[in-house]
Amino acid sequence: MAERIGGKRGWLARVGGRLNDLSLRKKLRYLYYFCVLGPILLTDAVILLSLVRAERSEQGRQMADVASAVQYNVTNFTETPAVIARTIYLDSSIREFLETDFESPAEYYKGYRRITNQSVLSGITQIDNSVVTVYADNEGIVNGGGFIRVSDVREEEWFKKYAGSPLDTQLIIYYDRDAKARVISLLRNLGWFAGDGKTKMFVKIDLNYSSLVSDTINMKYDFPVYICAGYTTIISGEGPNNQGDRFTTFTRAREVGLEEEFDLYGETLTVRVLRRTNSVLAFLRDNALIVTLLLLFNIISPQFVMNLVEYSINSRLFRLGDVFNKVDSEELITIPGDNGRDEIGGLMDNYNRMAVRMNGLIDQVYRNRLREQEMDIARQNAELLALQSQINPHFLFNALESIRMHSILKSEHETADMVEKLAIMERQNVDWSTDTNTVRRELEFVEAYLGLQKYRFGERLNYRIELEPGCEDILVPKLTVTTFVENACVHGIESKTSPGWIFVRVNTEGEDLCVEVEDTGGGMDEEETRALEERMRSASIDMLRGKGRVGVVNACLRIRMMTDGAAKFELESEKGIGTVFTVRIPMSKTERSV
Repeated sequence: MAERIGGKRGWLARVGGRLNDLSLRKKLRYLYYFCVLGPILLTDAVILLSLVRAERSEQGRQMADVASAVQYNVTNFTETPAVIARTIYLDSSIREFLETDFESPAEYYKGYRRITNQSVLSGITQIDNSVVTVYADNEGIVNGGGFIRVSDVREEEWFKKYAGSPLDTQLIIYYDRDAKARVISLLRNLGWFAGDGKTKMFVKIDLNYSSLVSDTINMKYDFPVYICAGYTTIISGEGPNNQGDRFTTFTRAREVGLEEEFDLYGETLTVRVLRRTNSVLAFLRDNALIVTLLLLFNIISPQFVMNLVEYSINSRLFRLGDVFNKVDSEELITIPGDNGRDEIGGLMDNYNRMAVRMNGLIDQVYRNRLREQEMDIARQNAELLALQSQINPHFLFNALESIRMHSILKSEHETADMVEKLAIMERQNVDWSTDTNTVRRELEFVEAYLGLQKYRFGERLNYRIELEPGCEDILVPKLTVTTFVENACVHGIESKTSPGWIFVRVNTEGEDLCVEVEDTGGGMDEEETRALEERMRSASIDMLRGKGRVGVVNACLRIRMMTDGAAKFELESEKGIGTVFTVRIPMSKTERSV
């Protein structure tokens, strides 16, 4: 017994420990979901499921009635042509006429006049726009007037289908390519003896397709109805049913609610009744009062009360949690407002009294000591900055100047000139008291760099620098133009064995300062050009951590930062021809040196 009780307590302790890790809001939500909302939803679901099942049962009964009505309508529509075919079958005078060997068209015409006036054909040649045609294996017949020789239709698809059927009476549905029309025909053998062969003489009655379509649509069924032969749609209750169009394939099998087949004179027809797509919405609309009451009393009302209780508890706990999160500040913050009279309100009032007391102690003991420490740290930082400012790399420039003077004394003027340009470049690199340069100063540095590269490339490198008057004092990020020029040298001129040029142009175009660096070097293909242009336009700190042309990315990023992203970068290049870098900076985003 003790082990059982201990095991039960251990299980409760584990569950309780996990619940302790959940926020109060989640606990309230779980309590509401599992003990209130869950049972309510389950009850409502059972009620709604019962109503939906009743609705589906009623809908199934209605669809069955529709299918029966369609089947009756189609069967009844073919009844009159069947009676006509039977009447012609029983008229012996027509058989005698069809079996007569006519010696001339005149003799045939005389017999034709007699048979059309004396036989049943005189009153039923055309009934309800259904076309009646008699076919006979008699070469003496002159085609026309409702009589046609069998030999003239042996290659027709409908004839082959009828000839291959064991039935004497056959319903055939086909598309007449010559007439370009949908045709529904009822064929009946006119032979009285088995030895005659059913294809020697038969009657073909073409039903009025338009009338059948009109009868089907005018019934105005509550459900979409399709009459099909297999999966070929004969009549669509939703249209269109143009007689001149070919029959279409039925493709809405997933929407079929009821499907019934029936045989009509050897042709198996299928009535497919589709479900109403808005049946659920219609059901909800018809039972709107019940659904509204269920939602109001079983879901909305409990949810509203739950939200009020949750807000009452959580809002005050959040306020209490906020002040506890700020305990690292210089003083404890009190909780303003009405805190209520329940347990949480009492806890908040006690905290306020504690905060007032603690703030007094902090002012008396801790705050004065903290201020003294801050002053000591500030003084130490100032001293350190003062020491750092005294460190200046003048020794490097003095050493370069000594080398230059030594080269002049030895008449090594070319070496002296190179050292002088290197000194200019190093002084520019070292002096980062500001991140900007005037355009004039930047181009002087470019001149020094290109002059130094001229010693390396010799006649392979030629350059020209053009500066529009009025642009000299405009400030640009330091070493940005130089970076584009360096890129032109390294990736343009260096990769080409023949002489090349580098052009640097700075001028104004409209409201923009335009900086253009052009080289006649190796160039890039379209893919490389677009990739580099994209890197220039989307330059970021993360790109500088990667590999590749980070110098160009660095320059573009600094230009973007100086202009608040208003600068535009353009890159044009052609393999074997050269490359043009263009930077357009709005004049509204630039400053001038004072």
